Amino acid sequence: MPARRPKFEAKPQSSILSAGDGSTAHQPLAARMRPRSLDEFVGQQHLVGERGALRRMIDAGHLASMVLWGPPGSGKTTLARLLAEAIDAPFVTLSAVGSGVADVRARMAEARAWIDQGGRSTILFIDEIHRFNKAQQDALLPQVEEGTITLIGATTENPYFEVNSALLSRLRVFRLEALSEEDLAAVVDRALAESERGLGGAVSLDADARAHLLDISGGDARAALNILEAAAAMSEAPSLEEVEAAAQQRVLAYDRAGDGHYDTVSAFIKSLRGNDPDAALYWLATMIAAGEDPRFICRRLIISASEDVGNADPRALQVAVAAAQALEWVGLPEAQYALAQATIFVAAAPKSDRSGAAYWAAVEDVERHGSLPVPSHLRTAGWREKRDFGHGKGYRNPHDHAGHDIEQQYLPDKLAGRRYYEPADEGYEKLIAERMAARNETRARGSRSSG
Repeated sequence: MPARRPKFEAKPQSSILSAGDGSTAHQPLAARMRPRSLDEFVGQQHLVGERGALRRMIDAGHLASMVLWGPPGSGKTTLARLLAEAIDAPFVTLSAVGSGVADVRARMAEARAWIDQGGRSTILFIDEIHRFNKAQQDALLPQVEEGTITLIGATTENPYFEVNSALLSRLRVFRLEALSEEDLAAVVDRALAESERGLGGAVSLDADARAHLLDISGGDARAALNILEAAAAMSEAPSLEEVEAAAQQRVLAYDRAGDGHYDTVSAFIKSLRGNDPDAALYWLATMIAAGEDPRFICRRLIISASEDVGNADPRALQVAVAAAQALEWVGLPEAQYALAQATIFVAAAPKSDRSGAAYWAAVEDVERHGSLPVPSHLRTAGWREKRDFGHGKGYRNPHDHAGHDIEQQYLPDKLAGRRYYEPADEGYEKLIAERMAARNETRARGSRSSG
């Protein structure tokens, strides 16, 4: 006799979402339109397509414990439910926001009891698993190892930063992407057309309104359906202006503590480095609109001014620092002008990373050789006892010589002749290179004449 499903198992999604008896009429459109099968699931074909890793697991009838990592509205929760249904496994959920260690242990005990009755491993879905603390995550370890549960965690945050390494080593990480415009179009069109759960053809969007809806949703299916539902409440044929009003503001795929933050900052930095002021301004505007700390933006500008521009145009550092000072003086929103000015200057400036490269080469020598002895002629000779030991002996002051320069050794004996800085042939650094070359030639002539 087959074991009965445990009492804590959630109902299959198809029964939850069935609208035939009107029981879901109170649900938002996004909830009613959740896919009831993998055939209805839109997007993530790299995971659920014919050769996708999750599809192959389903075909084998076994799921590994995993983390579904992706932006809001990419289908993490729905996919977890559909995976459990596809292999006919018990499915229970916990929210990391409202659950404690006691809740975790209670679910573990129920799952163990189900195993003892002859049932299969329970799928435990934990939404926002990154919010679980170390004790809560550690409580999952034994049951995951023993196979009592198959853990599926969902997170918008990078799990490699937010999930304990001990737990993460027992999970597979699958990355979900924001839905493409084509995927969003399929979701919206289904909601417009379907009569059982959607709008049943009672609402229509013209081309401009539809295109704008897809554009402002930021790859988030839930956001797209929420905006559509709000627009449908205004009119049976929402205009572009009504879609804009329903959205209130563009959906920003940005989280100051999550991947959106790191990805947007990365795009900003690479646009500065890549000499594209237009792209850099766009990412700057994105960060400001999303509430990024403007001091953080200033720090990135200052770093880029030295790391990417360097001595190709030393003014870049001055402009970036001035923007940071302007922010402290005037604050936002007025400081946006200074941030924009600095962004354009840094992005448009000639580039050279030679200063940083020279420094890190010197760091390598310090790490390799340690602190080498200072040559005697460079040592301080401020009092007689020092001079008696030869400190400062043989030092020649460059100001006492033509051109305020004289050939002498400044590096430790072991590194004599070592070159770290090689100026680039860009901007002001080209002048530095010419100056250094002329100085070296003058020194060489002096050596030949003295010889």
